[in-house]
Amino acid sequence: MFRVAARPAFRAFSTSARASDLAKLTLIGTLGRAPELKMTKNEKEYVSYSVATSSSAGLVDGEPTFNTTWHRIHSFMPGANTHLQTLKPGSKVYVEAMYDIREPDASADPTTPQGQRQIFLRHDTIKVISQPRPKDEQSH
Repeated sequence: MFRVAARPAFRAFSTSARASDLAKLTLIGTLGRAPELKMTKNEKEYVSYSVATSSSAGLVDGEPTFNTTWHRIHSFMPGANTHLQTLKPGSKVYVEAMYDIREPDASADPTTPQGQRQIFLRHDTIKVISQPRPKDEQSH
């Protein structure tokens, strides 16, 4: 008369890591300046770029205000690096990045980046939503 409920084939919560776990961030924002080619301490090339995102901060004197957050993303993929260097500042972009949190170095000065918790964003994909308008069109 009563049916036994089937057990789920997965655990709803687990504290153990799985190979498929990931931490991914999706951004839609504006490319700040031209992506820069840099070198690691081990002489490996990478590209660093910044994306600005804005969120509403409410109304001030009846006018909408926005808070801007800057995100620095690093790419270690040679094929993507070539493409990234062609992007123009001011482009509206869709970015997917893997992220991990780096804990502060206990021996570092807390006022330095090494002494503070950091979020490290590693480039995964980027799509240009729109190009910046040419300067002669912006003045009209």
